[in-house]
Amino acid sequence: MKKYIITIILAILCTLPVWMWAGWWIEGKRELKVVIVDKTSSTKQGIEHRSFNWVLYHEKYCKADRSLYSESNDYYGFYPGKNKHFNINGLENFSEERLKELADGSDMTYYTDTYGIYYKDWYGKNYKGDVSKFIYGGMSSQDLKFLLMMKAEHKLIMAEYNDIATPTSKEIRNKFEDSFGVRWTGWVGRYFQSLDTTFNKGIPGWLVRDYKSQHNNKWPFKKSGIAFINDNGRIEVLENGRDLKNEVPYILTNERNQERFQVPEKIKYSYWFDVMLTSHSNDVISVYQIKTNAKGDSLLNSMNIPNPFPAVIEHYDKDYKFYYFCGDFCDNPVDMLFTDFLGISNFSGLFYSSNEISERDSFFWLYYRPLVSTILDEYYKSLNNKTN
Repeated sequence: MKKYIITIILAILCTLPVWMWAGWWIEGKRELKVVIVDKTSSTKQGIEHRSFNWVLYHEKYCKADRSLYSESNDYYGFYPGKNKHFNINGLENFSEERLKELADGSDMTYYTDTYGIYYKDWYGKNYKGDVSKFIYGGMSSQDLKFLLMMKAEHKLIMAEYNDIATPTSKEIRNKFEDSFGVRWTGWVGRYFQSLDTTFNKGIPGWLVRDYKSQHNNKWPFKKSGIAFINDNGRIEVLENGRDLKNEVPYILTNERNQERFQVPEKIKYSYWFDVMLTSHSNDVISVYQIKTNAKGDSLLNSMNIPNPFPAVIEHYDKDYKFYYFCGDFCDNPVDMLFTDFLGISNFSGLFYSSNEISERDSFFWLYYRPLVSTILDEYYKSLNNKTN
C-alpha cells in the first residue's frame, strides 16, 4: 500500500508541469488595451519592460485582436536593429488628434523607461566623443499631453524611475510633478555589492571620476555601499560599516498594503532608485529604508534626503488613477520561459537564491509580480463593472 501511494505521488509530481501548462492554456484571456512606452530598449529582448510583459502574458491580458503582448514589438520607443541600426517609434511626432485617438482607444499606459539611448553606449568603441550625447530619450511634450489625456479620461497611468529625470527637460518635469502631486528631489541612488574598483568593473567610470573630483581625488571605498547622484552633479557614497548598519536598501510595506497587494513586509532592493516626495493627495504604498549610523544620518541630512522615503506612490480615485514606482522596477532579467505555466509563482523559490544580496529575481517574484498583478486585476474589474 505504501509503495502504491508513493507511486501516485511521484506520478503527480512528474505530470504536474503538464497540468500547469494545460491549465494556463485553458484559462480565458482578458482584453486590456495597454500603451507601453520604453525609450531605453537596447535589445530585442526588451529587458527594460520585460517584467511588465511577463505579468501581462502570464495573466493573459490581451490586445483587441485577442493576441498576447510581445516584449519585442508592442511598445512605443526605441527599436534596436542589426549592425547598430535602429528605428524610433515614439509619441514625439504624434499630432494632438492622433494622441487623442490613442488615449480614447486605450485602457491604460505604463511608462517603463525614458532614460533613452546614448551614443557611447550604443556605438561603444566606435564612438570617439568625450561626452556621450543621447540619441533618443526623455519625456517629451507629446508624452505629457498623452498622459494628461489619459488622466482626464480617468484611465490607469503607471510610471517609474527616471521617467522625469535626465534627459527630460525641467519644464516637462515640473508639469508632470504638478499634474500628479510628486516631486523629484534630484537624487538617484544604487546599491553596489562591492565599491572596490579593482574587483567590480561594473561601477561606472564617471561615478568614480566625478566623486574623486569633488572629494580630494580620493575613492577610499572597498566594501559594499550605496552611491547617490544628484542632478546638479554632486555625488556621495555611503559605505557599509562606515556609514551603513545594513548594506542594502529595504522596501517596507505596512500590514494593510501587504494584505492588499500580497507583498512581504520587508524585501531588499539592490538596483537604481530615485528619491521622490509626494503631496498629501497621494498615498504611499511602500517606503525605502536605509539603515544608517550617526555618520550616515549626518550625510543624508546634508543631502536633504529623508529616511524613509517613498518606494511606491498611489493615487487611485474617481478623478484619476496613478502609480509611480520610485525605482527601476520593470528592468529585471526575469526569464520569460515559464510565463505559460498556471500557478508558477508558487514555485518562485526555485528561481533565485536569497543568500545572494545583489540578486534581483526575488524582488520580481515576491514584490513586483504580486504588486502589478493586483493593480491590473483591480483596474480590470473596475472596467468590467462600468460595462456591466
